Amino acid sequence: MGDEIGQNTAFYYNIKTHQVEPEGQSKAKDLLGPFPDRESAANALQTIHEREERKSEEDREWEAGR
Repeated sequence: MGDEIGQNTAFYYNIKTHQVEPEGQSKAKDLLGPFPDRESAANALQTIHEREERKSEEDREWEAGR
């Protein structure tokens, strides 16, 4: 992601270091993101966990024919 003047503005959560970092710092295979801000990136694992719970519940409902 970039802003109007080409600066990198995306943030990532590094699953190896458990740190938030700006775009372009580490290898993509170690990153979750992009996120629009540092706080969102810091909460990456919680966001993914909540999303997985929601999708699992949707799958259970679908399989039950609701």
